[in-house]
Amino acid sequence: MDTTEDLFRRLEQLNEVGVALSRERDINPLLERILVAAKTITRADGGTLYRVVDEACALRFEIIRTDSLGIAMGGTTGREISFPDIALRDPDGSPNERNVVAYAVNRDVTVSIEDAYTERGFDFSGTRRFDEGTGYRSRSFLTVPMKNHEDQIIGVLQLINASDGRGGVGAFSEADRRLVESLASQAAIALTNRQLIGQLEELFESFINLINLAIDEKSPYTGGHCQRVPELTMMIAEAADAACDGPLGGFRMSERDRYELKIAGMLHDCGKVTTPVHVVDKATKMQTLFDRIHLVDTRFEVLKRDAEITSLRRQLAIARGEVAEDESAIHHECQETLRRLDDEREFLRHSNVGGEAMRADDQQRVRDIGTGQRWRNPDGVIADFLSTDEIENLTIRAGTLTAAERETINYHIVATIKMLERLPWPKHLVNVPEYAGGHHERMDGKGYPKGLSREQMSLQARMMGIADIFEALTACDRPYKKGMKLSQALSILGNFRRGGHIDPDLFEIFVRSKVYLRYAERFLDDAQVDEVDEAAVLA
Repeated sequence: MDTTEDLFRRLEQLNEVGVALSRERDINPLLERILVAAKTITRADGGTLYRVVDEACALRFEIIRTDSLGIAMGGTTGREISFPDIALRDPDGSPNERNVVAYAVNRDVTVSIEDAYTERGFDFSGTRRFDEGTGYRSRSFLTVPMKNHEDQIIGVLQLINASDGRGGVGAFSEADRRLVESLASQAAIALTNRQLIGQLEELFESFINLINLAIDEKSPYTGGHCQRVPELTMMIAEAADAACDGPLGGFRMSERDRYELKIAGMLHDCGKVTTPVHVVDKATKMQTLFDRIHLVDTRFEVLKRDAEITSLRRQLAIARGEVAEDESAIHHECQETLRRLDDEREFLRHSNVGGEAMRADDQQRVRDIGTGQRWRNPDGVIADFLSTDEIENLTIRAGTLTAAERETINYHIVATIKMLERLPWPKHLVNVPEYAGGHHERMDGKGYPKGLSREQMSLQARMMGIADIFEALTACDRPYKKGMKLSQALSILGNFRRGGHIDPDLFEIFVRSKVYLRYAERFLDDAQVDEVDEAAVLA
């Protein structure tokens, strides 16, 4: 018989457990807390927590504990439970009422059994086999359904062998039943809340992946970037978290911090949905919706045709005696013109391919070709061989983008910030816009879009900046370049560190912790992985 003092103590335990359950975020620790709390409050030796599996119409073993036998399975133990699910229905579709936990679910009742060996109406053959194999004696049982806020049973708590207070086993009391029913109700709410949060997080991440898929569908050259940058950012963050000394020795992340950074990484380029695909995919200087160099090729053919026609007309005039010219000189002049045009066409084709740096004299030659000769355009108007826009594109000094196109590309980060700042972020994700929106800033304040300095940026935004650059340098799926080898990419990043572009402390962690190598093993081609002189990179 429970004393008033004992019952009051157990009610306090129940209240403490309720508070603890409301704080637990992870499913497995939550399930363990529920079962351990039920065992503690009822002074039971063992217990099992089952969850309803809707699609299979069955009960699945989630957590098993038996103190006197040292049994601990499921949950955070790492020991998998191999017992088969318990069907809630028989093969003919009728309710399974032979098994006590299935009966409790099907009837929506609490079942208390004083002695399983003498109880009639339930099949305890499995319990007897367990006892025979272990030397245990399963006697008293308390089986309580767990119902959520919609009055649906989502699980079952089953407790075994209540202590009689004298070192023996006794029956579960009425107070035990009421306390466990109260706990089951609180536990079901906590479990449902956690499941709902998990479903919302899953839905939210699916929407993020939907945005990235839209970017990927627009351009196959950016989808991989949207997936790899978050991965690399988290690798850098984990390395910083593991640092025991140095400037980052005090940096630590909770699970919430990790989730917030993960979401920021996934969304860091969401503004690219606004970027025109022909700019994102611009593989050559003349490319828009198609590579306009082919139009230039056609013009050269027109000039060559005109040169040949002019030559033939002059030769015909000689044959008619209309003029006195050297026919071989005319032929030679025509061949020289054709050779020059072929040479200029090849030069413009070569200029159309973006490179690291175009020489000033090559840029001038493009201008000379563009304005030095004329042609009759499709409208019948005599015009310069190249338009102003074509000259601007073909004289791009580095890469394939004009200044205006670079501004268009750069605008994606402005769009990202605008999009993210409009969302009603919950408290644990409030930093996502800052983390995601800062990966193009520089430590010296010369970045964009806000020109923030190192002191004005979070560590997380600085991590993403390194990840974004390194991924771009080593990516193999860009239309305008090949992925760099590790040594070249790290050498460039080393120069960026010295030039105030990236965070020096994080870059040192990136190199010394060999984050770059772990990333390479997962995402780069074998040909890109070469020897890296870390000392020279960090010098």
